[in-house]
Amino acid sequence: MAELATVARPYAEAAFEAALDKNSLGPMDEALQLLAAIASDERMRSALGNPRVNAAQKKELFGSVAQGKLDDLSRNLVGMLVDNHRTELIPEIAQQFAELKRDHERVVRATIISAQPLDEAQRADIVASLEKRYGKRVEAELQVDPTLLGGARVQVGDQVIHASVRDALAQMAAALTR
Repeated sequence: MAELATVARPYAEAAFEAALDKNSLGPMDEALQLLAAIASDERMRSALGNPRVNAAQKKELFGSVAQGKLDDLSRNLVGMLVDNHRTELIPEIAQQFAELKRDHERVVRATIISAQPLDEAQRADIVASLEKRYGKRVEAELQVDPTLLGGARVQVGDQVIHASVRDALAQMAAALTR
């Protein structure tokens, strides 16, 4: 996986710079998400891996499945990836592009896992605290995990904030066994 990410990075960075120059980060992000979904489809992967399907046919296939939702920039990227036999990189390029876009827009993604479903006020309080802590706008994904017993666990990037009863009990148990 790390190799795939490494090979995809220059494409994602080039797509980001081109979209930034054309002031079209949003449309390019949407196009890449669409292309990633198309490239991840089992039937599409089969067609892309078929040596009897030439590059022009593969490009046309992407275009027809996308139903006119691709702009020149995204069509050029797909064409280059097809010509270089790199279509397997599209989902990773889309993911890296989205990260670059969030970074540029000063947005972080957070996963908030709570023991109970959160109401809108609780969600807003947690998001406000995270925005203050990180100095960025927070896009929060909510999940429920009853095994936490109470409280919540928040993950932002590779940082995890443990504020659940289960985590507190685990920390106490570890302290007692030392």
